[in-house]
Amino acid sequence: MKKINWKNFKHAVIATDVVIFTVIDNELKVLLIKTNKGPFKGKWVLPGGLVNIKESVDNSAAKHLKNKTGLSNIYLEQLYSFGEVNRDPLGRVVSVSYFALAPNKEYQFKTTKEYDEIAWHSINEIKKLGYDHEDIIKLAIIRLKSKLEYTNIVYSLLPTEFTFTDLQKMYETILERKIDKRNFRKKILSLDIIKKTNKKTIGGANRPAHLYKFKNRKLEVVEII
Repeated sequence: MKKINWKNFKHAVIATDVVIFTVIDNELKVLLIKTNKGPFKGKWVLPGGLVNIKESVDNSAAKHLKNKTGLSNIYLEQLYSFGEVNRDPLGRVVSVSYFALAPNKEYQFKTTKEYDEIAWHSINEIKKLGYDHEDIIKLAIIRLKSKLEYTNIVYSLLPTEFTFTDLQKMYETILERKIDKRNFRKKILSLDIIKKTNKKTIGGANRPAHLYKFKNRKLEVVEII
């Protein structure tokens, strides 16, 4: 296929980039892929790509998410449009960014031949990334923290069943602050968004704890914090 010289275009082309978060060992992490070609060869970047003329930006984001990570059917939300003139050395590209949330579990990641590696990275240890992807991640973190306070979006990061401690630690990890255990429990129960199952944790050093699950695993506006 003939290589397209974007610099000959009179108008910008559109791309999508996806910030994928998870929490592992009480640490917020983002999924990155390492390029093996182009102006940012050897750099870690967010998964993404150009929008096909016959697809919506939402469909494009979901497609590139699956093709370049192997992930699908996870929470995905449009974040912001990044349109600095020189953000892509190859030409005039506007990125419609997204953020996605994935529970911590074993995934069979796969990417395309344009990339060498795919791995989780701590948000506190991200080195120089390609394009403006550091800025995209920073904004996604702000959005995530904000939505934790007024929605039930945390369900997207938790397994189907979890303990109250798991739930509280998730908030503390992302918000980067301690939360009073008694007040947190009282508030969550008053919102009536989770319910106790008939199961308890098994094994471990601590005594068995009740497992809970969300009544609705869809985004709802609720005043959590």
